[in-house]
Amino acid sequence: MSKSIKSDTVLLREWKKATLANNFIFYKVMRHHPDACKHLLEMLLNIKIKRMKMSNEEIIEIDHDSKSIRLDVYVQETKRMYDIELQVINTHELPERARYYSALMDLDTLEPGAKYNKLKDSHVIFICLEDVFDNELPINTFENICQEDGITKLNDRSYKHFFIAPRCAKIVEDKELQAFFDFLISNKAASTYTSTLDSYVKDAKRNMQWRIQFMTWERQRTYDFDAGKEKGIQEKAVADAIEFLKENIAPEIIAKCVKLPLEKVLELQEQITVKA
Repeated sequence: MSKSIKSDTVLLREWKKATLANNFIFYKVMRHHPDACKHLLEMLLNIKIKRMKMSNEEIIEIDHDSKSIRLDVYVQETKRMYDIELQVINTHELPERARYYSALMDLDTLEPGAKYNKLKDSHVIFICLEDVFDNELPINTFENICQEDGITKLNDRSYKHFFIAPRCAKIVEDKELQAFFDFLISNKAASTYTSTLDSYVKDAKRNMQWRIQFMTWERQRTYDFDAGKEKGIQEKAVADAIEFLKENIAPEIIAKCVKLPLEKVLELQEQITVKA
């Protein structure tokens, strides 16, 4: 077993310390408390939602064969749909993920044979604990605009919103929204809404099934990380061995230097010879 695999004691300690700023807790609170999610959406986008429908599907996969775990909350109303997720660290692929989520929502809502103008407005929302764009803006909203004139909008009604929590906690004018972002960062409830969220977080952490899910999820993340790291080390060793072979260095020496089995180095040598 990898040395970096977390013990149950460590995982349990992380669970006890988790706040709304933990993306697993954020997902569970928003997914299972539609009123709280609705109020947050209304504050973030400055809109009013009469009625909305939460996705019936729990989009959380805890599986050794799973390539990704999604903790996003998908919501629909009459003319709009929303996908909201807390992003704890900058993974440097949020724009692509926003594109992916937007496409999934379109596929989910357009009936076979329906006209494209029946698509609902789509809003992908990321609440980020780090400044992913480094432009000092608290909110970054994107829609498709003509590159040639910088004015003409495509009007495809697809929007991506990135809220930078540390900046929003200081800059946004709406005091209730500011209190939400402050609660996210400091875990100090200073409004009726954040006090409600605080109680939901505490309830979530008393849920035995969710605790087991969290611990399994965290453990799987570590397995996935170690597998990726091991694969990267192996790939680099092979690449280095190939370069050494091209310099006509003895396979026995290469095997020791790059820490590959001699059989593997000899196999690489044969492949290079055949290609030559």
